[in-house]
Amino acid sequence: MPEFRCRIGVLLAAALLLSACAEREPRLLRLAHSGNGPDEFAILPGKPLQSPENYSQLPTPTPTPGAANLTDPTPLADAVAALGGNRNLVGRSGSTAADSALLAYASRNGVQANVRADLAAADLAFRQRRSSIFSFSWFSKNRYFAAYRNQALDAYLELERLRAAGVKTPSAPPRPDR
Repeated sequence: MPEFRCRIGVLLAAALLLSACAEREPRLLRLAHSGNGPDEFAILPGKPLQSPENYSQLPTPTPTPGAANLTDPTPLADAVAALGGNRNLVGRSGSTAADSALLAYASRNGVQANVRADLAAADLAFRQRRSSIFSFSWFSKNRYFAAYRNQALDAYLELERLRAAGVKTPSAPPRPDR
């Protein structure tokens, strides 16, 4: 009987070791979907369909890759219109015509074209380094904040630094840990 238990233990350890070697994207943030219904954040309602003024003079349907659709949501333009601004000043890129000087100044030294893809690859490599093979836990453990702790900014420390340098800063609530 002890020999049987030993074999079961060895098999379980081998199965656990084998499952830990599987290639998967590391998950530092433990979010679980507990129901069978849809994820309310994955559903993005489109704008209502519009009828053309004249059905006999419809444009020829020529889809343009990357072009916007009339029913695509435009949250920034909608927010500008809701606050009394002109929604036509907000382009599809999310920047207004007034921001062109700022964007030109910010990109004066060049812009990396694939910065999002490079950042995603670097973050994946970082998460793979931070997740260990033996990260098994009996309880669901959120390791996101611990993994990114060294990259977090301390807003109060920065506020003190700016104030010491003589920069005018807005008021801030008292530091919660003091």
